[in-house]
Amino acid sequence: MKLGLGIDTGGTYTDAVIMDLSEGKVLASNKALTTHSNLIEGIENVIAGLDQEYLEHVKLVSVSTTLATNSTLEGKGHHAGLILSGYSVSGEVPARDMVTVNGGHDSKGNEIGRLDLAAVEEFVSNTKNRLSSYAVSSYFAIRNPEHELAIKETVERLTSKPVVCGHELSLDLGAYERAVTATLNARLIPINSHFIRAVLSVMEVRNIRAPLMVMKCDGSLARIEDAVEKPVESIFSGPAASLVGAAHISGLKNCVAVDIGGTSTDIALIENGVPEISENGAIVGNWRTMVRAVRIQTSALGGDSHVWVQKKLCIGPHRVVPLCLAASRYPSLVDRLLEGEKPSERIMDDILQPTSFFVRSGHPDSEEDLHSLNYVIEFELNDYERRVLDLIEYEPISVYDISEKIGKHPLYFAKALRSLVQKHCICHIGFTPTDALHVLGDYEAWDRAASLLGAELLGRHLGLDEEGFSREIKKNFAKNVALDLLTFLAKDFKRENLEKLMEGSRFMKYKITTPVVMIGAPVKAYVSELREFIDADIRVPEFHEVGNAVGALVGNIIKRSEILVRPVGSGSDRYHVFSEKERKVADSYTEALDYGFELMEQLIFEHMDGHGLLKEQVRFDLERKDFNPGYGASKETRLSGLGVGSPLKLK
Repeated sequence: MKLGLGIDTGGTYTDAVIMDLSEGKVLASNKALTTHSNLIEGIENVIAGLDQEYLEHVKLVSVSTTLATNSTLEGKGHHAGLILSGYSVSGEVPARDMVTVNGGHDSKGNEIGRLDLAAVEEFVSNTKNRLSSYAVSSYFAIRNPEHELAIKETVERLTSKPVVCGHELSLDLGAYERAVTATLNARLIPINSHFIRAVLSVMEVRNIRAPLMVMKCDGSLARIEDAVEKPVESIFSGPAASLVGAAHISGLKNCVAVDIGGTSTDIALIENGVPEISENGAIVGNWRTMVRAVRIQTSALGGDSHVWVQKKLCIGPHRVVPLCLAASRYPSLVDRLLEGEKPSERIMDDILQPTSFFVRSGHPDSEEDLHSLNYVIEFELNDYERRVLDLIEYEPISVYDISEKIGKHPLYFAKALRSLVQKHCICHIGFTPTDALHVLGDYEAWDRAASLLGAELLGRHLGLDEEGFSREIKKNFAKNVALDLLTFLAKDFKRENLEKLMEGSRFMKYKITTPVVMIGAPVKAYVSELREFIDADIRVPEFHEVGNAVGALVGNIIKRSEILVRPVGSGSDRYHVFSEKERKVADSYTEALDYGFELMEQLIFEHMDGHGLLKEQVRFDLERKDFNPGYGASKETRLSGLGVGSPLKLK
């Protein structure tokens, strides 16, 4: 029996499945809470819930995660230094320290300045004790990577910190975007390495002897070695896995996948079994990267979105810990809710709510958590924020308790609370759509009593009882998911115009012609409400709650490469061959083209061989585009290669 183990670590849950790789059939599945302070614990918990007899037959382990995405969105990551050669950037970059040194090349790969390695050595010597990694970006390194490689060698000689070169991640034009991509990658290496070490550690304890692969954000799989070096390519790993998983468990080659998670709702499209790739690089937060990614629409709407009232019902955009989940961890929370403080509606906002509680982040016994918190306290908090933080421990405390202890009206420290949440010093506990589902009995995983009390406290401000308040949340949530779907599919139309039409008449309804596949633990609860807003073939397949973990296993191994053949100069018979591997000079166009074809095949099949796939197990597509500028200029040619292989066929 040849089995695969798929694992997805998200912001709320870690999911796992066991699949029969020969038939693509799910044999077992499990869910466990993600333990951010100790990832090993969450991964161990989810695997422990599987049939242990299956584990000894596992021949492949594949994972996906949103940790890289969340770290980038939250501005976490580790501090990286950026070394630029031959140019400087005017825009912001996600680097703590940056230097520009002499060097770089022109568009033909010719050196335009002598590389100043002495300046590189000085920068590294001054920063290596406070940085976790380095990124290197040299001008036109995509035409000649010699300077980037020389800088990398110098940094590695002076320090053991990871070093990332821009040309290793993208061969597209765009020096600024390449610098941003390289820096984000450097920042994420420690985070991704921590996650992968956690998976490997559990595999060792469980005696799982199998290769480990990682889902990339274009829906393909990568070896563990590549994933460690290029974690930026897994930024949208989780949503990509949900799309691939949705297509597999529904048996559809064409569908729209809607993944409702704790933090967000992600929507993507698959046609003829191939994920739709974004025309531009993946955008994460405020950063545009050069990473090829599935076209995904993400909205800050999830099961953990904060539900609050301010004369009307509000959902999000921030995420909180659901009352039901918090009460299962802190039983005293139910008693606190019974006290039912009643704030003045005049001062109520997303922080000052009768259902708002706060608790310190992390685990008191985790050295890593304490070290991270102490750093923020020392360098990022003002005196007032420190004073408020001192009052918050590892048991939930309400706004009114803080007010009593500090001797100030809540309005005086609401800003400090908001800042402490944003800086991840404390967690905000509040009412969520997950609580609403608990009230209605549609989804019961934790403490329903806490959800009922929360609905009562908030509903009274709108004149609604617990069930009426929760039904309103559910309807509002479904409406926003429907609008997310419409804006994704009708991307040339504004959301507000689509919403006007949706609400404009009870005699019309939007029709979506491709099947809509729902992924996520609570999605069954929203199907009937969704059908009130859209006419669609909505499907909730078996194992929908662990669709991401399924996707992590059934993705293909994909290798894309480009080679550019260009004349050395005007009037010259010689040609450059630019590739991810090197810059080569050929004596004629024919020689350059022949070398390009040979090199492309080598690059594709060497990559696949590294993943354990034989040549006959790989689909190899080659596209050739010729450009003739005219006016006597020499011909240019771009070769685009694509290799596709299934991990189910591993030798």
